[in-house]
Amino acid sequence: MTRAAGLDRLAAFLEHEGAEYAGARNFDLGPEGRSTTSALSPYLRRRLIAEAEVVAAAVAAFGEEGAEKFVSEVFWRTYFKGHLETHPTAWTDYLALAAEGHERLAAEPGLRRTYEAAIEGRSGIDCFDAWSSELVETGWLHNHARMWFASIWIFTLRLPWALGAEFFMRQLVDGDPASNTLSWRWVAGLHTRGKHYVARAENIRRYTDGRFDPVGLDEYPDALDEPMPPREVLLPPADAVPDGEVALLLHLDDLHPESLPLGAARVSRIGGLVTHADGASDQVRAMDKAAMADALARAEAHFGCPASLVEKNWASGLPVVTAWAPVGPSAMALPEDCLRLQRAWDMAAWPLATRGYSRMRKAIPRLI
Repeated sequence: MTRAAGLDRLAAFLEHEGAEYAGARNFDLGPEGRSTTSALSPYLRRRLIAEAEVVAAAVAAFGEEGAEKFVSEVFWRTYFKGHLETHPTAWTDYLALAAEGHERLAAEPGLRRTYEAAIEGRSGIDCFDAWSSELVETGWLHNHARMWFASIWIFTLRLPWALGAEFFMRQLVDGDPASNTLSWRWVAGLHTRGKHYVARAENIRRYTDGRFDPVGLDEYPDALDEPMPPREVLLPPADAVPDGEVALLLHLDDLHPESLPLGAARVSRIGGLVTHADGASDQVRAMDKAAMADALARAEAHFGCPASLVEKNWASGLPVVTAWAPVGPSAMALPEDCLRLQRAWDMAAWPLATRGYSRMRKAIPRLI
């Protein structure tokens, strides 16, 4: 999990799958089939490669019209991050609901049996069980499969949505707090109230190329509801970059320190903070560790100073600066007195993410 590997994957996508992306992206041909997506999300999630450079490369390769669908999907990731920044209780509510869900599992044997069968691939629904096993074995699912899986989890198996979102966060090697939490809320009908996503057998048969023929799905459920939707808050401003020597803190939400807007600051210490979601799988932890090691090595070479994982007194009393950590585990673990820097991409796009995606989609030509 390195920046070099991410750039290689981007080049391969542009050369091979990219030209067919718009027409093929909804097909899940399985772990043994050809890829129909970019598979860039593990690198984008950790910002080993940046959204701006991925979008620029796609537009250069295919033109604005040819790259339109792929670029829009990249902006969905940006939209979710901006929306969670302006609705942070969607994250804290999810954490509380997951904890509540575990209490229910301990108290309700029937629910516990259904949950255990679901995460172990024993639900009896062919496609769902295959995706559950694929997720645990590989740390990956096609995006369309993620939507179908979430819908079956919520509306057919009647399991708490937050436990499903937690299962994904623990297993996905590209697990992103914003994309994951808000995607599960969207499927449930909570993100856009009353508008839910329903997995249908015919749609699954078609877009898995006949690999599955699910039976027993609830195809006419009601959307979920909640007593109080997350309230919008103002985006807090970024901190000013101090002049002089600083210590740079890296975290798993932004591992491209070479491009940070540091102004006149001089980096003389570099520390890495690795914070996983609770219960993260060994695969996720290994990728996080490798990604951080790569970032620290690049940062040490770029800034010409020592770089290592954070230890006591690592900053030697210098002001600590860091890339903005969006809502999630990294943000929760950052020291309170560190100075947060924001990238131009986020500053331009996040204010457009307070409502639905359409506002950001209309602004894409200007944003790129």
